[in-house]
Amino acid sequence: MHYLLCYDLAPDYLETRGKYRNEHLKLAWEAQERGELIMGGAFSDPADMSVLFFQSESPAVIEAFVKADPYMIHGVVTGYTIRQWNTVVGTDAFTPLRPE
Repeated sequence: MHYLLCYDLAPDYLETRGKYRNEHLKLAWEAQERGELIMGGAFSDPADMSVLFFQSESPAVIEAFVKADPYMIHGVVTGYTIRQWNTVVGTDAFTPLRPE
């Protein structure tokens, strides 16, 4: 299944992330190397949210990522949502649907 992890970022995200960025990126790249995290990044203008795209059998993998993330632990992230994403278009779609 595909999931989107949506992070709400603290108002001072750009100023505070530097202290924890290396640890956060290490966690993210490790998840990517295991095949769990497909890609992720923050929005800009405004930098108020980030989205991480996961592939997993259950949302438990994403919950574990959130609990271990230094951004969450240190308040750089103020909240999050995990949503199942029913991908249907693209070569990597979980359930590809083509027109008849």
